Amino acid sequence: MNRIGDYELLENLGDGNSGTFFRARPPARLALDAEYVTLKVMTGHATDKEFRQVANELRVFGAVKCDQLVTVYDAGQQNGRLFYAMGWYPEGSLARDGVDRATAVAAVVDAAHGAHELHEVGVVHRDIKPSNIMLDNGRGRLGDLGLAQMLTPGMTTTGIGPIGSIEYMEPDVIWGERAARASDVWSLGMTLHRVVSGEGAFGVIPEHNVLDAFRHVLHRRPAISEQLPEEFRPIVERAVAAERSDRYSTAAEFAADLDRVARQS
Repeated sequence: MNRIGDYELLENLGDGNSGTFFRARPPARLALDAEYVTLKVMTGHATDKEFRQVANELRVFGAVKCDQLVTVYDAGQQNGRLFYAMGWYPEGSLARDGVDRATAVAAVVDAAHGAHELHEVGVVHRDIKPSNIMLDNGRGRLGDLGLAQMLTPGMTTTGIGPIGSIEYMEPDVIWGERAARASDVWSLGMTLHRVVSGEGAFGVIPEHNVLDAFRHVLHRRPAISEQLPEEFRPIVERAVAAERSDRYSTAAEFAADLDRVARQS
């Protein structure tokens, strides 16, 4: 596939949860200064109703004026395949190797601020994880809404995305509970644990069987790694508390606490 809609696909950047990312050349109609955009082509086919749902949520995302969110330019469909265009961030994501701790923590703070701004307009991100926090001049931008879960509430099990993402998913959502602010706070806590300690709080999750991966995370509590510096432990523990009511009440509160600890470290 060399084109979709009026976008020229230049490079396959890999698969994510519910779709494939490309570096693409944007159409002239957008009148962008940027030479490239990141284009996500969603897995599977969608109805017109589902496209309108996605387009509406992307409009909300794009309307939130926040430097801690990726820029969303456009959305479309071709032969039932949904796609949407975001800013191009050549520094990559927080999931890449070699990100120093200070940059990683600052990027998580930024992602939390971005999540809070979405929450304030009624949007839950649903898919916060290191690979969805883009690095931009040493700061973080939250991107790639969990649109698959918007179309099908609860867990989506097609493809390899969910196994890679399950570490960051609130168990209540996997069980079928509606995603909420507290779900994103959980994901922020698990993301912080991973990028600071270098380890997942669920240990090694089975990679080759979705049901085994589910069992692994649904029947145990996260265990804080000994590699996580002591000053970050209370933040992670509160963010991933078993009861939603015991977590940070907002992502902004999480961000403020983390920023305070980072400045003191």
